[in-house]
Formats: sequence, C-alpha cells, structure tokens
Amino acid sequence: MKIGEKIKHLRMKNGLTQEELAGRCELTKGFISQVERELTSPSIATLVDMLECLGTNLKDFFSDSIEEKVVFKKEDVFIKQDNELKHMIKWVIPNAQKNTMEPILIHLESGGSSDEHVPHEGEEFGYVISGSIYLCLGTRNYKVKKAESFYFKPTMVHNIKNAGKNEAVVLWISSPPSF
Repeated sequence: MKIGEKIKHLRMKNGLTQEELAGRCELTKGFISQVERELTSPSIATLVDMLECLGTNLKDFFSDSIEEKVVFKKEDVFIKQDNELKHMIKWVIPNAQKNTMEPILIHLESGGSSDEHVPHEGEEFGYVISGSIYLCLGTRNYKVKKAESFYFKPTMVHNIKNAGKNEAVVLWISSPPSF
C-alpha cells in the first residue's frame, strides 16, 4: 500500500490543495508534497492528524475492502472556477488524477480560455458540446464548433479559447492526467 497515494486521493476527494491540508494539520506544504510523492513517511501521530483532517481514521484508511466506484453522480463532481481566465472546470470523475485518463467538462465564458499546458507525453481528446472554440497548438489555431471533436499528441504548448460570444462547453480528456 502506498500511503502517499492514498493521502493524495483523500485530499483531492475533499477538494483540498496541499497548502490547505497543511494548514489544517499545522504542517508545511512541502511535507505534504513529500508524503504524497512517497519521499517521506509521517509519524503515526502525524498520520492520525492528517486523516482526521481528511475525514477518516486509521482503521478505514488501512482497510482494503473499499469497492471501486463505477458510476458517478452530480454530487461527486469537483468544480474549480477561474475568474481571471473566465472558465470553470468540472472534474466529472473525482480523483481522476490517479487514473490513466482524466475527463473534465470545461465551461468557457466569452473571451475565456483554459490554462496553457506545456508539452507532455500522452494524448488529448475533446468534444465541443456547445459554442465554438479555438484549439491553440503552438502557433496554430484550429476552430472547433459544436458537435466537432479534436485529438492530438501534446508535443507543444496548448490550450483552448472561446471563439464566440456565448459560453462554450467542452468535454476534454487528457491522458495522462494534466488538469
């Protein structure tokens, strides 16, 4: 069992950043990061404190009888709003960062864009549910309209931008997870 991986999973499930968890546990963000990356192990007392802040206990944390969730509902969705970039991301599969692929719904206001993503291994797929967007790959922009999709290997800086005056909604899947 990888304790750090389970801590990260619980932290993400609770919608906490490393900094927020660190603040609640009176630890440093760096320590939380090291635990999650399996670079250090917390003492039992520190682990108990961390688990308490994450809404669980030692018995449940070390129980292997957790059934994998297959169907996800509205209440499982984690939402992040970015007012500066004028977008809202909905993680439709909670804690998808631990999986091979990470699906999100991204809502882009008029003039909105996603964060810029640096080149990485893997693949990206998107389907425009409503509105229209520009898929920006390096120096090239591709217009993608409602009911159209995109697919690419992320070998260059990339992001999406709203191409219209109305909200655009895109189902975007990244493998490996990058959101």
